[in-house]
Amino acid sequence: MSFPANLRYTKDHEWVSLEGNVATIGITDYAQRELGDIVYVEVETIGQALEAGAVFGTVEAVKTVSELYLPVAGTITELNAQLAGTPEAVNNDPYGTGWMIKMTVNNEADVAALMDAAAYESLVS
Repeated sequence: MSFPANLRYTKDHEWVSLEGNVATIGITDYAQRELGDIVYVEVETIGQALEAGAVFGTVEAVKTVSELYLPVAGTITELNAQLAGTPEAVNNDPYGTGWMIKMTVNNEADVAALMDAAAYESLVS
């Protein structure tokens, strides 16, 4: 499993990459392995302002559906449109083409307060 050092992580197995006040969010390599083959990603919260911990969508695998939790408060601005036709991108490249949403964060310091790669690796090891 990989744990890119430039990302921040949550106990719910989401990752966050921050550029300015725009965060890109997806699920971790660990999460996609646990879920198995992903067949559908649903996000119906585009344009909504949500609090940290709110459910922003679901990811459906062959055997289960799992909720996706927003790591920090902010407004969801974009869904990775590629996932509609190729949801398996989450399995194949969870930290790259398999990203799920982009959002404007309310407080950039909230991202810094999330787990670093070493802390997340300890959580799942």
